[in-house]
Amino acid sequence: MLTRRHVLSTLGAVSLAGLAPTRLAWAAAPTDRRFVLIILRGALDGLAAVPPYGDPDYRRLRGTIALAEPGQEDGVLDLGGRFGLHPALAPLHPYYQRGEMLVLHAVSSGYRGRSHFDGQDVLESGVVTPHGARDGWVNRALAAMPASGEVRTGLALGQTIPLALRGAIPVASWAPTDMPEVEPGLMRTIAQMYRGDPLLGPALDEGLKGQSFADQVMNDGDRMNQAPNGPPAPGRQQFRQAAAAAGRLLAAEGGARVAVLDVGGWDTHANQGGARGRLAGVLQVLADGVNDLAQGLGPAWGKTVVLVATEFGRTVQINGTGGTDHGTGAAAFLLGGAVAGGKVLTTWPGLGAGRLFEDRDLMPTTDLRSVAKAVLIEHLRVPSSSVETKVFPGAGSATPTRGLLRV
Repeated sequence: MLTRRHVLSTLGAVSLAGLAPTRLAWAAAPTDRRFVLIILRGALDGLAAVPPYGDPDYRRLRGTIALAEPGQEDGVLDLGGRFGLHPALAPLHPYYQRGEMLVLHAVSSGYRGRSHFDGQDVLESGVVTPHGARDGWVNRALAAMPASGEVRTGLALGQTIPLALRGAIPVASWAPTDMPEVEPGLMRTIAQMYRGDPLLGPALDEGLKGQSFADQVMNDGDRMNQAPNGPPAPGRQQFRQAAAAAGRLLAAEGGARVAVLDVGGWDTHANQGGARGRLAGVLQVLADGVNDLAQGLGPAWGKTVVLVATEFGRTVQINGTGGTDHGTGAAAFLLGGAVAGGKVLTTWPGLGAGRLFEDRDLMPTTDLRSVAKAVLIEHLRVPSSSVETKVFPGAGSATPTRGLLRV
C-alpha cells in the first residue's frame, strides 16, 4: 500500500501545472541559514498568549479568562514587568530568557476584515487584497534568493502545500502518516517500468532519490531519540511530528532551508478557558512543537529564524459563551539562535476607551510584513529591491523592522 508521503515525494516530482519534470534534489543548498514560518490557523488570541497584565483595563475586559500575575497560582511567566507569557507556553520561556525569542504584540497583516479565509489568504499571499495572487510570499522570496540550481530550498510540512509556499519555485514536501510503508523495492520496480518514459522516468528517479534522503534523515533521528528499551515514542500530535521532522530535514547538510507548517485549533468562540482549558491545550502543543523543531535542528538552530503568526487576533472583551470572537490586533513570535530576543517589541495602544480598533479589538500598531521583510533581507539575504517589488508588492508603507536579528 502506498503512503501519502511516498506519493508526495515520488510522483509529486512531476509539476501538475504543466506536467513538466522537476527535480527533488537535496544537494548543496544556497545558504546555511534557515527560516521557518508557522501559521496558526483560526486566529490566536494574543491577549491570552501574551497577557498585558500591567494594563489597567486588562482584567476588567477579560473577565473570567484573565490570567493571574507572575508569582501567583497559575500566573503568567513574566516578560519584563508589563507583559506575561501564558503558563501553557512555559517550554518557550527559556528561549526568551536566553535571548532567543522575541515577542511581537499588537501586530497584524494588512487585512482589516474578519474572515478566516480572506485573512489567511492575505497572510500567505503577501498582497494587499484577498485572493489577489495565486502564489505565496515565501515562494516569491525563494525565487529572489541566490541561484540554487535545481535544489528545492523550500519544504512544506503537512498534507498539502500551503499558499505561502505555492508558486513558480518547486518545493519538497513531507507529511506524517499512520499508513503502512510500501514493500521495499516496489517503487524501484515502478520506476523501472517507466524508465523509458521521457516524462515519468526522470521524475520517478529523482523522486526516489529525494525519498531516500528523507528516509535516511528521519530514520537517523528516530534512532537518536529511541528509548533505551523500546521504539521511539510517537508524537502526541501531527504538528509535533511535523515540527520534529522539519528540524531534522532542515538540519541535514543537503536539506531544505526554508519550511512552512501550520497548526489549527485557535478559533475559540466558546469555552476558551484561562490558565487551563481549550486554548491552553493548543498553546501547549505549539510550545512543544517549537521545542521539537529546535531540538531537531540541533546546532543549526543558531542560524535559524522562526516566525509564528496568525491571520488576525480576537476581541478584547470576553463574549457570552466564555470565548472571544474574530478581532484584529494579535501577537506573534520570532524564535531562533539568530534572533535578538529577550524582549517584547510593541507600540502598545492600550485597552482603554477610545483606544480599541472599531471599539472592540486590539489596535494593530505593527505590520507583520515589516517583520517578514526584515527577516528576508537581513537573514536570508534576499535583495531589498526584490522584497519590496516582488515579494510584498504594494506594501511600501510597511518598512522593514530593524533590530530583530543578531548582528
